[in-house]
Amino acid sequence: MTYAEDAVGAVDAVDAVDAVGALDPVARLRIMAAAVPGARVVERVLAAPVEAVWAVMGDLEGGFGDFQPDMRRVRVLRVSGDRVEALARSRHGFRARLRGHVRPGWCWLQSRFLIIGMAASPEPGGGTRVALTGGVRVPARAAIVPLGARRELERAATRLEALVTGP
Repeated sequence: MTYAEDAVGAVDAVDAVDAVGALDPVARLRIMAAAVPGARVVERVLAAPVEAVWAVMGDLEGGFGDFQPDMRRVRVLRVSGDRVEALARSRHGFRARLRGHVRPGWCWLQSRFLIIGMAASPEPGGGTRVALTGGVRVPARAAIVPLGARRELERAATRLEALVTGP
């Protein structure tokens, strides 16, 4: 199975379990991350509406690179329904061909060397709960090298919060 089939198969499996649509995007992300050895999930409640938060998070070619510490540029190559293929370049010059799904409030992308997951759901008391996961992938496995992953996810959450709530 290729890394693209990994992502599609895992998302399809969670969709089958959640046939009634009871899972919110953050719960869906927690399930996906729980199946990836080494994955960490960082959650934060932001004082902004989900529409404003997802406008930044879901904009792969724009806002996404503004809050992800390692991303310099992402170019979307293909979109078919909720399936996406994109090319990403890190600030260190590394490149990745990402494949996965982007839906309102939820995104799961992976390449041979990278996994990115993010979600946003309205918080019952107001604001938006965001969840981030991802990192460097163990080659040929759906696993993340945990070293530094939580620190990078925390940095991304802090940058996202600054973008959507102001200084």
